[in-house]
Amino acid sequence: MKQTLLELMRMSRICRMVLATCLGSFVLVIFYFQSMFQPVMRRNPFAAEACCPKGSHNALQELYNPSQSEFSSTAFLHQTRRDQVAETCRAYGSSSRKRRVLTPGDLKHLVVDDEHEMIYCYVPKVACTNWKRVMMVLTGRGKYSDPMEIPSNEAHVPANLKTLNQYSIPEINHRLKSFLKFLFVREPFERLVSAYRNKFTLKYNTSFHKRFGTKIVRRYRKNATQEALQGGADVKFQEFAEYLVDPATLREGPLNEHWETVYSLCHPCHIHYDLVGKYETLEEDSNYILRLAGVSDYLRFPTYAKSTRTTDQMTAEFFHNISSQQQAQLYQLYKLDFLMFNYSMPSYLKLE
Repeated sequence: MKQTLLELMRMSRICRMVLATCLGSFVLVIFYFQSMFQPVMRRNPFAAEACCPKGSHNALQELYNPSQSEFSSTAFLHQTRRDQVAETCRAYGSSSRKRRVLTPGDLKHLVVDDEHEMIYCYVPKVACTNWKRVMMVLTGRGKYSDPMEIPSNEAHVPANLKTLNQYSIPEINHRLKSFLKFLFVREPFERLVSAYRNKFTLKYNTSFHKRFGTKIVRRYRKNATQEALQGGADVKFQEFAEYLVDPATLREGPLNEHWETVYSLCHPCHIHYDLVGKYETLEEDSNYILRLAGVSDYLRFPTYAKSTRTTDQMTAEFFHNISSQQQAQLYQLYKLDFLMFNYSMPSYLKLE
């Protein structure tokens, strides 16, 4: 009898321990899901202040409520650019909003400057090296003063700049709501040809030759030499175009960032950008942003003439070497970028 009572007591303790463990796990699950959904559904103002201290000069406020009259006309220009993006997103809603929820991986191109409360989405081949240099000056706490003193390879080291995907969900939400968000765009085909020239016609880009060039030559060149198959250093623009529009390429995953669409890199139909700068007005737009940030007294955007820059005339010459079918397919691939950022269809296209 005594033995039976001891057994019952021991079993009772085990049951209580199991129940406590299950209850604890249930509570953790509740807190986990609350932590996931609360930032989207409801904000805690105390938590926001704790994680994200506010600076004395707010670029976002300066844009929408300019304290200087000289900003007013420029602010109107950027309003028309924002409207163009919004109208395109509405018109092509079914195709432009296939992914309604962004993941942290979608935010890796958004560089954060907590000090001046700005977020910059970098687009390769649209002055992103110089803008990364500027962001390193702004976020370097005095380590840098002249952007052009920063080597170009240093500007592309991921550890030198913090991107939005490195923050927690509450911190991401706070910054998307409170910081000035901007990006720079370029005529899509001019950017595409610039990427091709930089990655496939320069001898030092061996990593791109190996990674992409060999694949392109193997797929699209008949009677390729062994040297071309192994080195991939002489990819023709026609072969590059064929690679881009090949359904097999799209099935392999996202395009490389140097020729991926701006729409896919920066998600302008999901993230509201306050400023859309253009490569064609790079210096003017860049220095306007620096004035909004209150740093124009000691920092200006770097300018220098590059004779090797890809021009519209040069782009037309490359497109004359591909078929009208490839031209049409490439336009469809970059159509949203053309429409969203108000670039007209190039006159040199031979669309049937």
